[in-house]
Amino acid sequence: MTTVSATDTSASGTSVPDTSDSGTTASGAHRQIVPPEELYAAELAFLAAYDDGPRPPAWRLTPRAVVTFVMGSAGQALSLGDGAEVPDGVPRRLVIQGKFVGDRALVERCVVTLAGERGLLLVGEPGTAKSMLSELLSAAVCGTSGLVVQGTAGTTEDQLKYGWNYALLLAQGPSRQALVPSPVLTAMTRGAVARVEEVTRCLPEVQDSLVSLLSERRIAVPELAGTADALAHAAPGFSLIATANLRDRGVSEMSAALKRRFNFETVGPITDLDAETALVRSQARASVERAKAEFRVDDAVLEALVTAFRDLREGRSAEGWEVERPSTVMSTAEAVSVAGALGLAAAYFPGDRDVLGLLPGHLLGVVRKDDPADAARLRGYWDGPVRRRAEQGSATWRTLWDLRTVLED
Repeated sequence: MTTVSATDTSASGTSVPDTSDSGTTASGAHRQIVPPEELYAAELAFLAAYDDGPRPPAWRLTPRAVVTFVMGSAGQALSLGDGAEVPDGVPRRLVIQGKFVGDRALVERCVVTLAGERGLLLVGEPGTAKSMLSELLSAAVCGTSGLVVQGTAGTTEDQLKYGWNYALLLAQGPSRQALVPSPVLTAMTRGAVARVEEVTRCLPEVQDSLVSLLSERRIAVPELAGTADALAHAAPGFSLIATANLRDRGVSEMSAALKRRFNFETVGPITDLDAETALVRSQARASVERAKAEFRVDDAVLEALVTAFRDLREGRSAEGWEVERPSTVMSTAEAVSVAGALGLAAAYFPGDRDVLGLLPGHLLGVVRKDDPADAARLRGYWDGPVRRRAEQGSATWRTLWDLRTVLED
C-alpha cells in the first residue's frame, strides 16, 4: 500500500465521487437520497483492492479500510502500487472523502466492536450523525446499509424477527416459502450488519426480543418446529448497530439485560468551529444544488449561523459569556437546514432581501420548536453576545443586532 500527495498531477483520484447517475433509480426516476454503498461505490471498490490485510468473517473491507472509508484519507491520494492487479473500473489512485466529522478513535472503537460481532449502540443528542455513521459502517462492512428497522412505539416483535405471507400461509400452511424475514433475520442469515434506528422508541417487550437474539445468535420459528428451518442461526459476520436519542421524550428505558448486549458509544456534537462550518457549508450547498440552484450564502453569514448555534447549544459563547440554553437541541443538522433555507431564499428571491437579514427569523423558528418560551432565551442571547460583538466593531454582528426587533412577539 502506498500513499502519495493529493497534489500529484498524475493522480487520477478525486475526493468528490461522480454522482451524475447515482441518484437515478432503475426506472429512471431521480432519488433525493442515495445509499452510501451506491454513492461511494468507487471508494469501496478501491479500498477492497487497496488493503489486502486480514478481514473478519464476511467483511468486504479490512477494519483499517473501514475507518479510512468513514474518516477519509486526509486529502492524500492512496495508491494501489505499480505491481498491484487493478480490478476493472477501479482507479489506481484515489483520494478517499471524509464523511464523518468526529473523533477517529470513536470510529475505531465502533469498528472493533463490529469485528468482535458484538452489538453496537450509538447514543447522543439529535442531529449528531448517529444514523449516518451507522449507515457508513454497515455499507463498508457488508456492502449494504438497507437492512434497517425504524424503531417507533408501533414497532412489533415481528418486525425484528419475521412475519408471514398470509396468502401462502393459508394456502400451504407454515413453510419456509411463506415466512417473511425481517431485516434483522436477513442480516443474520447473510452474515451482514443489521441496523435498528431509535431502539429506545420501541416498547420494552419489543426491545427484549433483541436480548436472546444477541445472546444466542439465533431466532426460533416455532411454527416450523420439526423442520430444518425451525431455527435460524446467525452466520459469521452478523452484527447489529442500534441508535438511541436519549434526549427525546417518550422513550422506553432499556433493560439492564439488553444494555449488557451492547457496547455503548456516545456521538457528540462537533467540537471545532471551522470543521462544523465547513460541514454546514458543504451539506447546505449540496441541498441547494439538488434543487438546481446556485448556493450564494457567503462565509460570514455561515460563520455567524454556526457560532450562534454553538453558543446556544453549549450555554457559553466562544468569548466565555454565559448564554441561557434553549430547551430545543441546537444540532448541526438543524444548522444545515437553516443554511439550506438561506441558500434557497438567495437563489429564488435574489435581491429581495439581504440573506443575513433572514437569519434571526430562522433561528427563532428553531428555538421555538419545543417551547415557545425559548423565544425569550433567544432575545437574551441577542441582548448579550450579539450586542457585545456588535459593540466590538463586527459588521456582521452589528447587522444582526439591528435586527433585534424581528425577535419580538
